[in-house]
Amino acid sequence: MTPLIDVMLVLLVIFIIAAPLMASSLKLQLPQTVGGSPGDSASILSLAIDVDGRLFVADEVMPRERVMERVRAAAKANPATEVQLRADSRVPYGRVAEMIGLVQDAGLSRIGFVTEVATGGNAAGASANPLK
Repeated sequence: MTPLIDVMLVLLVIFIIAAPLMASSLKLQLPQTVGGSPGDSASILSLAIDVDGRLFVADEVMPRERVMERVRAAAKANPATEVQLRADSRVPYGRVAEMIGLVQDAGLSRIGFVTEVATGGNAAGASANPLK
């Protein structure tokens, strides 16, 4: 039984080392929030908008038409697909709203916004309730 435990520990070390390497290579300055957590959806489509307005599907840059093809295909395959939208914090809100509209027009309604966890308890020095 000891060799099996050794194998499992080696696999654990490999996954611990490999996990950061599997993270997204697309560099975005995401908005920071205090709350929120990732959703538990079986089918996920990752969309991103960088500061230059380029669109990405799963870290692959694509023209708008190709992005819409991928979104429609995902909606056809599984209408409950969750879209995880990552947008650089410097992208104008209108551009993000446009992308949300395009995703909804393609047939997907589950849209989540990916953010970074704020450090120090408040997002960029904001108050706990910025709507006050």
